[in-house]
Amino acid sequence: MGLPPPAPLLLGLLLLQGVLRPLWGDLVFIPAFIRMTGPAASASLVGRTEDVTVTLALLQDQEGLLPVPACGVLTNETGEWSLTVTPSVVRSENALDVTVRLKTGLQRCFSNETDSFSESPCIVQTLLVSASRNSSCLAHLLIRVEIYANSSLAHNASENVTVIPSQVYQPLGPCPCNLTANACDVRCCCDQECSSDLTELFREACFTGVFGGDVNPQFDQLCSVQEPYRTPGWFPFLCVQSSLANSPFLGYFYDGSVSSRQHIAFEVHLHTDYRDFSDFGYKQGDPVMTLDKAYLTIPQVSLAGQCMQDAPVAFLQNFDVLCATNLEVYQEQDDIINVKIKNGAVGGIVQPKVIYEEAADPDKFITSTEILFRNESTSRNVNVEEHYIFRWNNNTISEINVKIIRAEINAHQKGIMTQRFTVKFLSYNSDNEEEFSGNPGYQLGKPVRALNTNKMNNVTTLYLWQSAGRGLCTSATFKPILFGENALSGCLLEVGIHENCTRLRENAVELLDSLIQATHVAMRGNSDYNDPSDGWLEIIRVDAPDTVDPSVGANGSCMDIPTQLHIRILISDAGAVEGITQQEILGVQTRFSSVNWQFHCGLTCEDKADLLPVSASVQFIKIPAQVPRPLSRFQINFTEYDCNRNEVCWPQLLYPLTRYYQGEPYSQCVAKGLLLVSFFILAAFLSNPWTRTCRA
Repeated sequence: MGLPPPAPLLLGLLLLQGVLRPLWGDLVFIPAFIRMTGPAASASLVGRTEDVTVTLALLQDQEGLLPVPACGVLTNETGEWSLTVTPSVVRSENALDVTVRLKTGLQRCFSNETDSFSESPCIVQTLLVSASRNSSCLAHLLIRVEIYANSSLAHNASENVTVIPSQVYQPLGPCPCNLTANACDVRCCCDQECSSDLTELFREACFTGVFGGDVNPQFDQLCSVQEPYRTPGWFPFLCVQSSLANSPFLGYFYDGSVSSRQHIAFEVHLHTDYRDFSDFGYKQGDPVMTLDKAYLTIPQVSLAGQCMQDAPVAFLQNFDVLCATNLEVYQEQDDIINVKIKNGAVGGIVQPKVIYEEAADPDKFITSTEILFRNESTSRNVNVEEHYIFRWNNNTISEINVKIIRAEINAHQKGIMTQRFTVKFLSYNSDNEEEFSGNPGYQLGKPVRALNTNKMNNVTTLYLWQSAGRGLCTSATFKPILFGENALSGCLLEVGIHENCTRLRENAVELLDSLIQATHVAMRGNSDYNDPSDGWLEIIRVDAPDTVDPSVGANGSCMDIPTQLHIRILISDAGAVEGITQQEILGVQTRFSSVNWQFHCGLTCEDKADLLPVSASVQFIKIPAQVPRPLSRFQINFTEYDCNRNEVCWPQLLYPLTRYYQGEPYSQCVAKGLLLVSFFILAAFLSNPWTRTCRA
């Protein structure tokens, strides 16, 4: 086994000596050499730092060779450099932090603004930091300074204002990898601030894709990007001849303005760009306009459950909402009696007729009441309910009736007030507030019309539960079943441990039957209540099974308790009116489902009420009006022509002339299509080739 070579052994001993010197108590700089490219550099002086003096000296190097550190060149004539020595934060007893900083800054490096990036450094110097005790040199720190002009290290990108070009004509950020202004970004080959020599250094490692500057990618419709093995045969006839500057990606931007907000409170802002088309008549969903060209607003509830105070009223859209308002921030709305509303005709207006009533029980609308008693006893009026009835005729509003229910409260009263706002649109020739659910077919979201022939007041509907509080059936309210919306609701029935099973079944059946207090349902949305033969269908009821068992169950249990009511409604498409599909009801069936009930005991079975869940569900089942047309052999084999699987739909090439288009009656579409074809034929006959043929 031979000995190691002397050179590596000597280097290893020197390195070991440098590592062990702090352990022996000698002073050492960590690191001992720094290549400085910025305005400041730091190092640590470790060892016995008592009575140690740290000095800075500027060395004069010649022919690019660093001089050998020596204690004889110690001087404080460093000019533009400063030296800072502070105790170390980690080990303050035997370590010092040494920082060398450029005092004059880097202003002289930016004198030539046209030269964005210079290949030669702006400052080239050699600094020597020495640590001595009693004029005895103990440790050295050698710093090589090489600072380049316009270096990205000396710039703060946030201080530069970038001019954003118009995104309509050119892409935003043609070179996304250009992150630093007035400096060359490495690997960013599209950076115009990089010279050709610098770009050659990283030419093989440039950023690719959009980040690397490919902001105008070639789109598939270009003729120049066709791939013979992937493009269909008709591609050369329908491809696009265009330059890359005319990219389809232009224009995908939001042209807006950015402004600072003064507060962070949550608010719902509606756009103020009021578009008034009411002079030409209202359409369903259009906002109702006032004479001042503003929206008629009534508080409504958003999808998030918050109450929006300035929500516009939409034509022919009813709503019934509850809004909770803090009395401390409650503000009275403008009086509706002074608002002039445009009726939908040119120059026509309608004035609301307002009726005021006093609330019989104001405490029903206000909770958590607290009154601050003061010397003066003042009161104020608040609106607890507002009911709006709009009479409409075709696309105009003929009359507006408003009923406002007020309550008088103390001016300093605190609490939460629940307000109710209702809007209902009725036809001008309806004598009462009877509301259709469609004309003639049902509209989605409208109540299912029902009739009870066993009562004098036979107008009714089908209901579901709307639980409140603890969810008990005794406190639950009803909500109507809406056409086309499947729903599930329920409540809790209190049952004792010694409950009579027969009476429990009767109570459950009676509770479920209270939702269906009707014998017939309307086939259409405008069936006449006074004419039972005008499309009224009898409800098919499947009664609960009869069960004979002891009146009191053993150990608090009962068998076959009807707790679920299933309502199935069959619907179908019954044609179209002006291109709008009309839907009607074909039949309604109700069926009960039973469960076995068992009283749930805790540690001990106490004589207290247990909770039995009772539920009701409604399901709309759509039956096709005709058997779907079977797929042809062509459609089965050639799936590339299937409109549901491909972007290109050849069967809908002449879409306005096909049965797929339902915006207008088919006869009008055919007439307009033939008229368009005649124009093309006439233009072909009057064209230049045909004229020459006739002259010949």
